[in-house]
Amino acid sequence: MNLNITCIKGDGIGPEIVTEAIKVLDKVADIYGHNINYTDILMGGCSIDAYGVPLTDEAIEIAKSSDAVLMGSIGGDTVTSPWYKLEPSLRPEAGLLKIRKALSLYANLRPAFLYKELKKSCPLREDISDKGFDLLIMRELTGGLYFGERKTENINGEMVATDTLVYSESEIERIARSAFEVARKRQKKVTLVDKANVLDSSRLWRKVVDKVSKDYSDVNLEYMLVDNCAMQLVKDPSQFDVVLTENMFGDILSDEASMITGSIGMLPSASLSDGNFGLYEPSHGSAPDIAGKDIANPIATILSAAMMLKFSFSLDKEADIIEEAVRQALSDGYRTTDIKDENTDKEKIVGCSKMGDIICGYIK
Repeated sequence: MNLNITCIKGDGIGPEIVTEAIKVLDKVADIYGHNINYTDILMGGCSIDAYGVPLTDEAIEIAKSSDAVLMGSIGGDTVTSPWYKLEPSLRPEAGLLKIRKALSLYANLRPAFLYKELKKSCPLREDISDKGFDLLIMRELTGGLYFGERKTENINGEMVATDTLVYSESEIERIARSAFEVARKRQKKVTLVDKANVLDSSRLWRKVVDKVSKDYSDVNLEYMLVDNCAMQLVKDPSQFDVVLTENMFGDILSDEASMITGSIGMLPSASLSDGNFGLYEPSHGSAPDIAGKDIANPIATILSAAMMLKFSFSLDKEADIIEEAVRQALSDGYRTTDIKDENTDKEKIVGCSKMGDIICGYIK
């Protein structure tokens, strides 16, 4: 099979972790007889340095012509980096919003799974972590506050800022159907998270999702207010299967879910459009403080590559073998610094490149 992949290595640790994911993909391709063509584009701070903008139109066209996009991370230190002295539309993160909209990446999937080998890294009480959890947050990615009209103006002598939260029925329905379809392949449960006791937009979400649920009688639907969900994620994360929510709530809750796994460096994500196209990236940021030190955790990016094989190319066997290789590496005690257990000397601490080599070694 020919796989045409656009790579966005980005800033900070991005180039290091994408290099390890490519290493793993190449090993799988060699074993299963696939041919992978990689095309690099710039996005984020590196694009600002090269072209004066966080993402060029030419880069978007290259991404559109590929089968999938694999991304590392973008941005830098928001205090010291000159990128953050620019006006907001020219900062690194503006490239993310632009590519999501341009590629119609409306469904963001962020799994949060607790490996038994990392239970001691989980910040929750032992009786909670012992139960384990395997949940997926389905975040709407191209609507809501991030894309609504915004303005700051002087009214009666003081500055007033306005951000607009807008959702249409069709936007809600398409992400809802994606959530129910995914739930059918998991534990058949969807939790809609909103703020329906306050927001009109949330009340529309409930109305539309309830209507969609009628087509999925085999999937259980429940409703939960976002403040309660934030509490329940640390009280009993095992109760969740697929968590469906809007853009801002999903941004916040997915970061919370990532940390209860022990490290955000473990969690992949997929941003999907209609059909098989998607952008795949780790849930974490660019970590500029450790960039170039070969200590970053590449596992989230490697697992993102596995998600790419599964969702964009329907190569489930190849995706499974990568996930199993990660489990085997953890089972055999290999750790990057972010997931090491300070209370034992039995673990083998390795760097970013070495972890990639080790995971490759388990792919046979």
